[in-house]
Amino acid sequence: MLEKFRLAKEAEVRELLRLRDTGHVHTPWARPRPGFGAALTRPGSSGIIAEFKRASPSKGDINLDVTPAEACAGYAGAGACALSILTESRYFKGDLSFLAEVAGLGLPLLRKDFIIHPLQVEATTATPASAILLIVRMFENVNDLAALHALCLTHGLEPVVEVFDERDLDRAKEIGSAIIQVNNRDLDTLTTDLGRCLDLVRRKEDGEIWIGASGIATFEQVRELKAAGLDALLIGTALMRHGDPGQGLARLCGGQS
Repeated sequence: MLEKFRLAKEAEVRELLRLRDTGHVHTPWARPRPGFGAALTRPGSSGIIAEFKRASPSKGDINLDVTPAEACAGYAGAGACALSILTESRYFKGDLSFLAEVAGLGLPLLRKDFIIHPLQVEATTATPASAILLIVRMFENVNDLAALHALCLTHGLEPVVEVFDERDLDRAKEIGSAIIQVNNRDLDTLTTDLGRCLDLVRRKEDGEIWIGASGIATFEQVRELKAAGLDALLIGTALMRHGDPGQGLARLCGGQS
């Protein structure tokens, strides 16, 4: 599955290389970027990262009618502490421009995509994203992952390092990841198992911020995962399936189905 996503990003990387070779320079976002990790752990934070996600390989089209501005305004009103924005176009029907469309809400933004090249990081600096997703399994060489992680920090972006298992977690810790996201999805079957979060979070250390992602859909699951030590939970599909995603978040946080 991840190899399919890697191939899908090759055209984007080629275009970024072409732009670089013609002298194009990405102008960094001029306004302040709200702290992503701080928003997840601030006293009183909901710990919910609400995601704008139009489609996915596992679910197909989820919600193509609501705009980023509409969904994310609803999320903000329902108490989300941060927003995750899918920017991958082929499989998730996202766009990099979605980040700027919701920046005015003032919440920290995570660019969720398949980042494999330094120029993608540089392109992200021209957006209002506060954080950027790095998936351990996208890198065969841990040194390449470490280099991109360091580049994110240099550019003022908080790297959210995603892991699926113990080996991924070993690598995330090896490069000094401060924000670790556990993905509950099995990439072969596309099924989810919250046990991944519950197992791996036992290895959480002081100074680390942990996020649980995929398959989280009920108030009871939110409560269980937070009680286990997860600082925040990223929720997308369960919210986007509602005609009004903000209302979906309000109902979830209120313990309603």
